Amino acid sequence: MLSQQSRSLLPLIGALFTLYIVWGSTYFVIRIGVASWPPLMMAGIRYLSAGIILFGFLALRGHALPTLKQWFSAGAIGILLLAVGNGLVTVAEHQEVPSGIAAVMVATVPLFTLCFSMFWGIRNTKLEWAGIVLGLVGIVLLNTGNNLVGNPTGALLILLASASWAFGSVLGSRISLPAGPMAGAAEMLVAGAVLLLVSQLSGERLTSMPTAGGFFALGYLIVFGSMLAISAYMFLLKNVRPVVATSYAYVNPVVAVLLGVGFAGETLELREWLALLVIVSAVVLVTLGKYLFQRPSRVESLE
Repeated sequence: MLSQQSRSLLPLIGALFTLYIVWGSTYFVIRIGVASWPPLMMAGIRYLSAGIILFGFLALRGHALPTLKQWFSAGAIGILLLAVGNGLVTVAEHQEVPSGIAAVMVATVPLFTLCFSMFWGIRNTKLEWAGIVLGLVGIVLLNTGNNLVGNPTGALLILLASASWAFGSVLGSRISLPAGPMAGAAEMLVAGAVLLLVSQLSGERLTSMPTAGGFFALGYLIVFGSMLAISAYMFLLKNVRPVVATSYAYVNPVVAVLLGVGFAGETLELREWLALLVIVSAVVLVTLGKYLFQRPSRVESLE
């Protein structure tokens, strides 16, 4: 039988795995989707659909509905993380920023998180700072490679998206949100409505019927990229330090670039493969460093 400690670690490991792999794949899937859908419209449909399905499922199972205060809190987090954070990334990929460079730019989230955390008096360990620095080295290496030269405007949009996501992540761990997965459902409902409103105000329109690939991308983003991953992320925000919850940002570039190599015919030079290794090492240091490098307990001798 599993020990109590193992049972408590399994949900954390599962949530981190979901964010590392599923969210890493969404950059590539968004790239497929925006070839058929206007970016804000696709993001809005994605989150509103996922929010309605998840909210309805939880309500039918008797889950406590959010209070008015919790709706406002969830709405603020949904706008920061999903409407601004993911919305700007989707717009940037529609502006032909490669999915790999998008994932690499989002890897700045833990750095922003550390900065915002200090405003709330959260002290970061030397290992966490070392992991952030190592991750930034990997980002620099990856950005100097031949394949990740993006459009500057799109890159700026993703940088703003990363800052918004990081601030929302820190704020989300400090305010009262609906319990469990209801937090993610409420956030997606608000974010989806806001994104669709902005889509309409900006004049986005479907000029032709989306392709089968476009519908597949939207479905994948609704079920896996939203319902599953957002619930996992909100679980982490309430159970681990913000810098650990956002550590997925170092693994996502690896997954995104590998998908580009495997399915989009992209190639990587030696410097870019080295960057991926550095980024993975940074994740291990940030998330597992205190367990890997902890000092052994001193054993007192018997007299």
